[in-house]
Amino acid sequence: MDDRLRIIIAKPGLDGHDRGAKVVARALRDAGHEVIYTGLRRTPEEIVRTVIDEDADFLGLSSLSGAHNYLIPKIIELLIESDCGDVIVFAGGIIPEKDRSDLFSKGVRAIFGPGTSSVQMSEFVETASKRKVESLPVGCGEETDWQWN
Repeated sequence: MDDRLRIIIAKPGLDGHDRGAKVVARALRDAGHEVIYTGLRRTPEEIVRTVIDEDADFLGLSSLSGAHNYLIPKIIELLIESDCGDVIVFAGGIIPEKDRSDLFSKGVRAIFGPGTSSVQMSEFVETASKRKVESLPVGCGEETDWQWN
């Protein structure tokens, strides 16, 4: 049996910069997970379809364009409507501190800003996965200690 987690890394919206998303995808792949990178400029609907098609455990959303307050909640809403509310959503990129609590309340479980180490991301994935297995609330805006400043 394959115990690797399936993780989708996506770039929603019109943002054309994906170096960070590729670094995250590689780090999580190197940590032993199955990682699918969707590429640039994906719509919320395309991202959710990929999550469903790939039977993903996690969804990482990279945002550098400033559209995170619209796109990330929209994706979470579509996940819930598609009965995928158990997928653990995390975000990364340039997300101002003032916007984070609203994203957490909508279901984002962690936000990784510039300077986050691959070790921190791997620890988050491992810990969040164990919590999911233990049937603790996930994907419902529960604040965790993975919400870094």
